[in-house]
Amino acid sequence: MREKLQKIREEAMRRIEESKDLNKLNEARVAILGKKGELTAVLKGMKDVSPEDRPLVGQLVNETRAGIERMLEETKAKLEAAELEVRLKREVIDVTLPAKRNLSGHRHPNTIALEEVERIFTGMGYEVVEGPEVEYDYYNFEALNIPRNHPARDEQDTFYINDKILLRTQTSPVQVREMEKGKLPIRIIAPGRVFRSDEVDATHSPSFHQIEGLVIDKNITFADLKGTLAEFARELFGTETKVKFRPHHFPFTEPSAEVDVTCFKCGGKGCRFCKGEGWIEILGCGMVHPRVLKMSGIDPEEYSGFAFGVGLERIALLKYEIDDMRLLYENDMRFLRQF
Repeated sequence: MREKLQKIREEAMRRIEESKDLNKLNEARVAILGKKGELTAVLKGMKDVSPEDRPLVGQLVNETRAGIERMLEETKAKLEAAELEVRLKREVIDVTLPAKRNLSGHRHPNTIALEEVERIFTGMGYEVVEGPEVEYDYYNFEALNIPRNHPARDEQDTFYINDKILLRTQTSPVQVREMEKGKLPIRIIAPGRVFRSDEVDATHSPSFHQIEGLVIDKNITFADLKGTLAEFARELFGTETKVKFRPHHFPFTEPSAEVDVTCFKCGGKGCRFCKGEGWIEILGCGMVHPRVLKMSGIDPEEYSGFAFGVGLERIALLKYEIDDMRLLYENDMRFLRQF
């Protein structure tokens, strides 16, 4: 038995020494120590050894196994070190090469414009409030004094989900929800995405953004509205900007007005940008209709207020002198990198 174990040990040493890589070394380990290996076969034959010789034979087998395992580990360590050295030489980094440029993203023009508007109004004490984009017909139309036969409810203009639920066409429902809470006074702006069934062109899109404002308190007058919007225009377009109010009609405000600002390119003299008029329309506004106040549980005899709404894309187009709204959504890096 001693001679047989010595022969297995010598054969194992030879195979291990001849292993030039880790795969060959593993094959040698399996051939010697695996389930069908030579040393394992000797262990299985222990049952045929006489009881008095088993301790000695067992000791010899264990010594042989330990010696083979020790050599396997030593050879494995040497082969791993050699492979690592080869890989390090092959994968060397040339630190003199120019580095790859990291392309970092930045805020979208709409986001930049929105943050500027929010900064102006929060500076005047307004709170930024948001609401659901999928809205009830009641909040989108009825609570805003828009009856069922009003053209704004036409399915050609509005995305209806069913007869009571739709995609909001304005952020005014957020104002109604705030009024219904009954926490007065109110001073909020409501930015968000809105939806209308419009064809896509340079100035229209079926999905765009609005920023609407609402103030409800005692003794609020049109003078407060005018002063607020004049300050907003000066902050956004420059200190020399002037505002002009033109009579208009909105179902939820009375009186109502469209607001123009002096062209910030020519100072009101008339140029290509303002089409020679010297004025640019930016938003609609008015005093909150008493019926709207009453439907939201506010006494119009005690409280009054004003509301206004401006398209976020319109501000971005004017502020950055962009002539086509579609550019904001085409994800053209040549365009977006300018901001």
